Amino acid sequence: MSDGQPAVTAGRGVEVSVHGRSWLAVAAVLLTTGCASGTPPVAVPPAEPLTVEAAAAASSGGACRLLDFAVIAKQTGGRFDVAAASDSGDTHTCVVRSERSLLPELTLTVTDTSIDKSTFTLDVLPRGAKKVTRLGQVAYRRTLPKTGKLGPAAEVGWLATEGRLTTLRWTCPRTADSAEAERMASKLIALAKTLDTRAL
Repeated sequence: MSDGQPAVTAGRGVEVSVHGRSWLAVAAVLLTTGCASGTPPVAVPPAEPLTVEAAAAASSGGACRLLDFAVIAKQTGGRFDVAAASDSGDTHTCVVRSERSLLPELTLTVTDTSIDKSTFTLDVLPRGAKKVTRLGQVAYRRTLPKTGKLGPAAEVGWLATEGRLTTLRWTCPRTADSAEAERMASKLIALAKTLDTRAL
């Protein structure tokens, strides 16, 4: 049953609700006075459009509960107003975008896991990734090249203290270069350090 919000498909065809910006306009109202005396109606100027702020990313549920549009903007400079969440087994995902553009896109993935630091380093740490300090038990950062219609991407991954495997990925527009992705990797680390995966 639809609640009137637009929907997008995230992950394996899972349809999720999207919370975005709503624009409401108040139409002009015609007031009539003195109908019996034949006085013409008075036209009232239309009111200014009323802007309803986008719902917080957390209102989309799932992994989106860990994100906040204002915090994302503060740490990365990216301004988003649409969030969509999906769950698949022990993996929880949130995709954040701007209503006006598909890219850039921020994706948060959180997976419950029983691996330890050694296993993370041997099996999860991507080849060529750089280690990140003071983030979870162990963490990395890396950049990825352009693929298809997508621009380069920055990724930060870490094993949270409570045993959750977490990644943040920022996909740049196609016109961005690798240097932009590298700059975003540093900003993602700052954003990652604000997340409390225990709240999921």
